[in-house]
Amino acid sequence: MKKLKASLIAASLLLGTFALPTVAAQEKPQQITIGYQKANIFALLKYRGTLEQALTPQGIKVRWIEFPAGPQMLEGLNVGSIDLAATGDAPPAFAQAAKADLIYLGHSPASPKTEAIVVPQDSSIKTVADLKGKRVALNKGSDVNYLLVSALEQAGLSYKDVTPVYLPPSDARAAFQRGSVDAWVIWDPYYAEVETHANARLLKDAEGLVPHYTFYLASRHFAETYPDSAKLVIDQLSELSAWANTHQGDAAKILAQSTGLEQAIWARALARMPFGSQRMTPAVFAEQQQLADKFTAIGLLPVKVDVSAARWSEDK
Repeated sequence: MKKLKASLIAASLLLGTFALPTVAAQEKPQQITIGYQKANIFALLKYRGTLEQALTPQGIKVRWIEFPAGPQMLEGLNVGSIDLAATGDAPPAFAQAAKADLIYLGHSPASPKTEAIVVPQDSSIKTVADLKGKRVALNKGSDVNYLLVSALEQAGLSYKDVTPVYLPPSDARAAFQRGSVDAWVIWDPYYAEVETHANARLLKDAEGLVPHYTFYLASRHFAETYPDSAKLVIDQLSELSAWANTHQGDAAKILAQSTGLEQAIWARALARMPFGSQRMTPAVFAEQQQLADKFTAIGLLPVKVDVSAARWSEDK
């Protein structure tokens, strides 16, 4: 009996020894799938190829899936077709309202000058208060939706004082050009393009109103299962940001190829678009909660969202 027990103990130790590499192997994914848009920081990371250079030695592949906008990308995150994404301020709040189990990995520096309310050069509209009763084009539920609400409130108006015309950027650009809307609330690089080619006049940007971040997001499953891989991607975004901020001409060339917009337009946009990667803080979560509460108050979000529920356990 003693010999049998000893044999069982030895076998258990032997099995445990061989089981350890299997557990360790589970700490790294075989592949990371990233959602990106042609005009955001992940597009820059994709075209430079530096993430693949960092992950290939670990045996991790990178798969890129393009999306037309943030909401569709976060739906992909929710259903598990992608692991990581980068969007503006508003889409994560809408995704949480739809019960998406996402977390905030980090964010860019605030960039309030990269989104604005613009009007035609010869428009009689001179202040935000002049928008009362006017038709305003914007992308529904987007970051600029928050800018418009905040700007109207600052001017003593409510969201009901304007007629929102919900259009994606391409359709809004056409409507602005032909004069079927009185104003357009838009972000870069479309903002830089309409300044350059449609003689748009700045009415109000987000400076002093809303911070406007890019958020780096992950499915909770991915970030909690592979925290080291998630951190590596964030580190890569930090390195990329340092390069892009000091090589704006090269970054503009890459993004021009990605989007089909002129390099000069991207140069104009990048001059007011600081790249960066910072971990989440209570202050940024509080700002994001203000955004979510504002959308709930005006009826665009059907439920109250607790933004802090999307906090990463690594930040707690």
